[in-house]
Amino acid sequence: MTRGLAFGGTHKNCAADDRSAATACNRRTMLTTAFTTVASAATLLGLPDERFENKISNKYDDRPKRKGPQPQDLGVSKRKDMDGEMYQGLKQCGAAPNCFSSTDLDDPDHLIPAWKWPSGLTKKDAFEQLATTVKAYVPGQKDIDGGGFKVMTVDTDKGYVYVQFEALKNGYIDDFEIAYIDGLGGGDSVQVRSSSRVGYLDFGVNAKRINFIAKALRAQGWNAEGVDPSTHEFYVMENSRQ
Repeated sequence: MTRGLAFGGTHKNCAADDRSAATACNRRTMLTTAFTTVASAATLLGLPDERFENKISNKYDDRPKRKGPQPQDLGVSKRKDMDGEMYQGLKQCGAAPNCFSSTDLDDPDHLIPAWKWPSGLTKKDAFEQLATTVKAYVPGQKDIDGGGFKVMTVDTDKGYVYVQFEALKNGYIDDFEIAYIDGLGGGDSVQVRSSSRVGYLDFGVNAKRINFIAKALRAQGWNAEGVDPSTHEFYVMENSRQ
């Protein structure tokens, strides 16, 4: 799989006389060093070298895979915001431009809107529809997730779906979650998170995945916004780098 970016945008060189570009480049330098170290450790701690059955090709089976360890704090749990206040939410994204979440309310670089199901559906109905939609996902769409995917958890009573997506060439695993959180976003809202496990950039993969699923839901009457490049300029700029 080639991790290509769907969004446009012009990359600003680190040497350019532009305060916003300089800030982004300084931020990138610090974070890249940290994430390189984490990625190296994640390679050693990776999951067993298993393949998803719906991958699109066997071409890269002989290449070592960098799946990374599964985060231990996925799911709905108590989180602490920037003010130290506790709230119920999905795992926070962190600093790298390789994650989106609808529960990171004080993090505009990673925040996306929650999705709302059509009127007339119960929560159970909505999550059955979500599970069906995710299972119909097309590996390889827009040249991403060619390693396939696997739905790991579906709980339509609690309102939770967890899926793992894999890159074809290097075997990167991304974690995708959809959850109902009582009291957050209204009674017809579901929270969304899609994140890479290793590395600093994702080259647009998480945005493409979210947008594909959101489009499929809108066709079924959902209010499901995707990732808008105009509101995530840092993500676009960083992931447009060659």
